[in-house]
Amino acid sequence: MKLAYLFIIATIFTNVANAQEKTDSAKKKSSHYISVGTNGIRYGKKTKSDSTTKKSDSEKEDDVFDVQWGMLDLGFNTLNDKTNYNSEAAQNFLHVDAALKNKNLFNLNQGKSINVNIYPIMTKYRLYKSTHEKLYLVSGLGLQLYNFRFDKPVTYENTTQPAVVMSTANLTKNKLAFDYLMIPLEIVSKTKVGNKAWLVYGGGITGGYRLNSWIKQKSDEFGKRKDHDSFNFQNFNSCLMGEIGLDGYFRLYATYQITSLQSDALNQYPFCIGIRFMGI
Repeated sequence: MKLAYLFIIATIFTNVANAQEKTDSAKKKSSHYISVGTNGIRYGKKTKSDSTTKKSDSEKEDDVFDVQWGMLDLGFNTLNDKTNYNSEAAQNFLHVDAALKNKNLFNLNQGKSINVNIYPIMTKYRLYKSTHEKLYLVSGLGLQLYNFRFDKPVTYENTTQPAVVMSTANLTKNKLAFDYLMIPLEIVSKTKVGNKAWLVYGGGITGGYRLNSWIKQKSDEFGKRKDHDSFNFQNFNSCLMGEIGLDGYFRLYATYQITSLQSDALNQYPFCIGIRFMGI
């Protein structure tokens, strides 16, 4: 995960440097623009009117094709648990007392169950434009990060076969985390609701590949413990996604994973909601 953060930071700073070079070149050629503002670092092609009139960020978004460096989601995770705990697979997978074999076993500390989505690069293509309406096809590349903080001392193990057990230690921290490489595909609409105000709303789907999964625990008995493993988690995931907000002011986002986290035994589907920064 640290390497992923370093990659993202390096990507952003590299492109900031490239943006500066393109800005210097644009002073001579006046054919493209670079802007740094509330909507992130943007690159687009100028129209003829740009040579005489400086455009605002919202006006620059009228370009048919646009590239943006940097977008961030910050929110909270929860789990929609659809597991049949009476099934043989679930009973065999959960190595805990019979009274604990239910969805309450995986209760979360919601305030510490965090979702972060980082998009180093996003692109959009304008499909439609009128005086009061714009429609875009949006895609890019991102990292989807889940952090689930359990209330109970449940832990995933992968010895002879994957299983869930109860830790005998007094855990002061018990986290399950995931990193996915993600590609989003979304239709975004912007409707003019005021002189300079645009309502933004859209939805789409993401496809992801699991880069890493691990448990991180802390206790007085054994100190800190981190175990990276695939356990019984699927390598690929897919999520429905949506957003709504006021362009240039705020954005809210939500994602619902339509593929189960696990490959068998359990059926749990992450749901996330939060704030989007530098939305495209």
